[in-house]
Formats: sequence, C-alpha cells, structure tokens
Amino acid sequence: MLRQQDVGHRIVVRRIVGIREGRPLFSDALGELVELSETHLTLATTQGRLRVPVAEVHRAKRVPPTRRPTAAAVVELELAADEAWPAAVRGRLGDWLLRAADGWTGRANSALPVGDPDRPLPAALDAVERWYANLGQPALVNTPLPLAAPVGAELDARGWGSGPPVLVQTAPLAGLPPAAAGSPPVELAAAPSDDWLAVAAGRKGGLPDAARHVLTAVGQVRFAHVYADGTLLAIGRGTVTGPGRWLGLSLIEVRPEARRQGLAGRVIRALADWGAATGASRAFLQVEQRNALAVALYRALGFTTHHTYLTRTAPH
Repeated sequence: MLRQQDVGHRIVVRRIVGIREGRPLFSDALGELVELSETHLTLATTQGRLRVPVAEVHRAKRVPPTRRPTAAAVVELELAADEAWPAAVRGRLGDWLLRAADGWTGRANSALPVGDPDRPLPAALDAVERWYANLGQPALVNTPLPLAAPVGAELDARGWGSGPPVLVQTAPLAGLPPAAAGSPPVELAAAPSDDWLAVAAGRKGGLPDAARHVLTAVGQVRFAHVYADGTLLAIGRGTVTGPGRWLGLSLIEVRPEARRQGLAGRVIRALADWGAATGASRAFLQVEQRNALAVALYRALGFTTHHTYLTRTAPH
C-alpha cells in the first residue's frame, strides 16, 4: 500500500466499484497522489480530483512519471535555484559548485555535482571532502536525480548517509489560481523586516550573518509580509533568476494560529504577480517529500514534481 512518502508522486489505484455474480468489479485510476489519510486517498487525474475511500482500494502503487525532464532542463533549474539561494562562500571544481554559509541550510552548504568536475569521480569527491574540511564543516553533496545517480552510487559505496527526498516542483505562472478575496493584504518589500527575519529564524533555527547573505544577495528578490492588527501572520520570499527567468518561491510560512485561511496561497499569488511583471513565466519551489500538507497545498495550486534531490552526508 501507499505511504506518506508517496504524496506528490504519480500512482495507479485499482479500486472495487461493485460486485457482479459474487465477484468484485474493478476500476483503475491514474494520477498524482495529493492527499493520504487513514480513511481516504485523493488523486489529481486528467478528469479532475478523485477521492477514494481506503476501504475500496484493492491495490495501489507508485508508477514512473509520464516524462522525465532532460538533463539540460535539470541543470538549468538547479543553477537557477543556486542563484536564488546564494551561499556566502563559493568554490568550483570544474563545473561542480562548492557552497558554504556557516552551516545554514543544506542547500547553501553542499556541493552541487552538475557538469564535469574535470577529474575522475572518486578524485572529485575526495576534493569535495577536503574543501569542506578546510572550512571546518561536514561535507554535504546535493544529488539531483536521476541526473546525479552515478555520484549517488559512489557515495553509497563510501558509506555516505542521506537526508529525506526533496521534491523540486514547478508550475506555469499563468496556471496558478487567483488568490482568494479578503484581507489583510500581502505587502511586498525589497528587504525583509525584522519581524520577517524573526519568523524565518524560527523556521530555520537561527539566522547567522551568512544567512542574511543567502536571503538578500539576489538581484531580483521580494519579501512578502501579511500583517493583521500589527502581528505578522505570514511570510514568503520570491526571486527571479536564471536565463529561463524562473520565479523561485521559498520560506512560505504561516503562523499556526493563522493557518487554513488561504494566506499561503495569497502570498504565492502576490509573488507570482510580481515575478510575472519582472519577466518570469514559470515558478519553482523545493519541499520535502514527507511534508504531506505542504505537498498537497502546492499540488492544489498546480505544482508538479520536476525532479528530486537527496542531500548526502559524509560519514563521521
């Protein structure tokens, strides 16, 4: 059967729809799993959303996506994402990127092995380990899949660990639904307020100086604020980067007491409108596969998984 890790992926479900002459009648449904509970699962199919009681499910499994992105498309998006989350300390190993930011977030403190490292793979990974050792940081490698599968296999052989799978999801800006009407408004600013930074620090476990560089050292960036009665209820961050003019969405956060009021969707819509005005036509975001609530929210907004990545950690 399915697990929460399957949310956000394409699945096929065979369900029991009736009984004829003492035998069950089956119907198959194919789509993206957007919600999974103890009693129901919900798919997004080409005919719309389908909610199936678990009691009717005869069999269900994950299936491959209809079409994998090309290697060039993965590289383009990964480089746009790197530009949108710029590490304060950077190096290169051929085409590979080496990044460090005082340990703040895995993305800003990991090697990105896309392209040619100008040396054999084992020697390249040895060089990655030395670079991080010289900084006094643990070595991390972000492996976009399936592009970096050979790197992952070599790391497996070396006994490296792995973080939870992360979904890199995309959506055309023109396809995002309009924001729900209501107040309070979403305010966009070129710099984050102290309140914004405090919420981000709570989400990410502090904000060292290098974190402020990651958040602000982008040419085109906006910080979304939603206030009510002087209290900051929701935040978000949008960037426009890369030759493909990608709108990057990050730190979409709503205070617990203000959730389920549509604020996250309104923040995303406001940043999408700004991104479109700035020349972007597509948006991307990164979300842990196990974060079922966030995956369901983004799927409802039209986001689908482009590719995945794993953050690999060197053994102690």
